[in-house]
Amino acid sequence: LHTGQYALSAGDDRQVQLELLEAAGRQIVDAGMLLHAGHGLNYRNVQPVASIDQMAELNIGHAIVARAVMVGMTEAVREMKERIESA
Repeated sequence: LHTGQYALSAGDDRQVQLELLEAAGRQIVDAGMLLHAGHGLNYRNVQPVASIDQMAELNIGHAIVARAVMVGMTEAVREMKERIESA
């Protein structure tokens, strides 16, 4: 799933974009494919996407690398994993 529109959205539109991702995710899973998502995901918006049923993989690069500049890669990855796992 391309999560760019979700990442750019705000307010009520964010919920609409999330619902579109959830519907597309169901179609992907129903077609027998693994569900992956990414683009524009960060520490503030990742949890709703991570909680989509049967999400197999999230592609999050820029946010983690940008955070790693401040806290180191190990800590940046740990923080993101905590957010994903608590979703």
